Amino acid sequence: MSLDFRSPNLRHSAARSTRRAFLRAGAISLAGGLGLDRLAALESISGAKPGAAKNVIYIFLSGGLSQLDSFDLKPEAPSDIRGEFRPIPTRTPGLRICEHLPELAKRSESWALCRSLSHGSNDHSKGHCIMMTGRSDTTPGFDPTKPTEGDWPSLASLAAELLPSSGSLPSSLVLPERLIHRSGRTLPGQFGGLLGRHKDPFFLEAAPYDAVGYGAFPEYDFHHADGPLDRKVSYRTFSLELPDTIDFERFQDRLTLRGILDGQQRHLESTSTAGSVDRYREMAVGLLSDPKVKASFDVHGSDDATQDRYGRNSFGWSLLMARQLVESGVRLVQVNLGNNETWDNHQAIFPNLRDYLFPPTDRAVSALLDDLGERGLLDKTLVIMAGEFGRTPKISTLRGVPLPGRDHWGAVQTVWLAGGGITGGAVLGSTDKLGGHPASDPRRPEDLAATIYDVLGIPKETHWTDTAGRPMPLYHGEPMRELFS
Repeated sequence: MSLDFRSPNLRHSAARSTRRAFLRAGAISLAGGLGLDRLAALESISGAKPGAAKNVIYIFLSGGLSQLDSFDLKPEAPSDIRGEFRPIPTRTPGLRICEHLPELAKRSESWALCRSLSHGSNDHSKGHCIMMTGRSDTTPGFDPTKPTEGDWPSLASLAAELLPSSGSLPSSLVLPERLIHRSGRTLPGQFGGLLGRHKDPFFLEAAPYDAVGYGAFPEYDFHHADGPLDRKVSYRTFSLELPDTIDFERFQDRLTLRGILDGQQRHLESTSTAGSVDRYREMAVGLLSDPKVKASFDVHGSDDATQDRYGRNSFGWSLLMARQLVESGVRLVQVNLGNNETWDNHQAIFPNLRDYLFPPTDRAVSALLDDLGERGLLDKTLVIMAGEFGRTPKISTLRGVPLPGRDHWGAVQTVWLAGGGITGGAVLGSTDKLGGHPASDPRRPEDLAATIYDVLGIPKETHWTDTAGRPMPLYHGEPMRELFS
């Protein structure tokens, strides 16, 4: 959502002047719903003590991770089901995962699996909307071609609406990019929806949209059909999204934003003392002028050993930034690992996973677990990894394509969870012998959403209010507490 400078106390001439200064200097989108009245009401309901709740990093694998080739292998199934990868043991007796995830296998004492998450859609747009909102029933106004204000609000939007911010930082944000299909259409489910457009989450646009390549650029940049790419794509570390609803006149070029922010720091600090500056603008000023806050967005400024540990690619930098932001006080960070539905492996699924997708994911996620643990944050931070759906049990080959893949499969996927009090090595649910349907303990996206809200300390009685003023219940499922110690 966009930082709203249109409040009544900004309408007189002096305020308009200040507003212009902030627009020119700030030009940023902050997560919305940070009204203190809502936060006070939430705290009153929950009775939670400050700092008692935990954080969430939601790693979203756009395109759909194959459960059969990652965390739910079926080595005894026929060859056209089991695929090419072998299972390897983890540190948890009896728990085996893909051979191309060796670093995660070494850390199974920190993570758990739900192998039975299911919903009813095989469509990318609807699947994205379901898994990013935690609602299996899309609204009557759902449009698979674009987001609408009639969609359910995203998890990130609701977290921003309901959770207190930490000083200058929003309580929730999404990085390194909003999810856009290679055709150019923006995928639904990422925005404020029925909360209102002004309640869209804060998007940190660090990775520029490119319809050609996929994966963890620049190290693992590839195309599903053509293999490796050598594109000149940069990962921007302090590029903040300009609200589409505001005309910024002289500052239309987003690439100049960093210079604008740095050049206006002294002016922002002096302006923040003005009596007309409200809570929203104070947050904007702090975000731009506090060196510690700015540093939480700067992954290229981290030491070489840390960058090497995570991987010098968009996956590694994104998860490093997520850790820095959680440490700085952001409560929910959604990390979109892969543009253009990177994990949508209809073809060449085995070389694409083996050579381009699993190596940077295994490295970066393992580094995140270690880093959170060393900083005393792992027990306070739930890390979740999921996509919009799983992949079909049966391997298939598209017409005219030499190497096989797997199709969309909403019937089941494996959700990976770590930290935040998770019981290491635990497995909730199972699939049938072909890995295509839940065989025990089926779970829904609503249960995953409830788990996120529960970990964030948002009580079950909480409601949010839509644009028509109607109260809406937040919880539509049960937290997966079986996975927690």
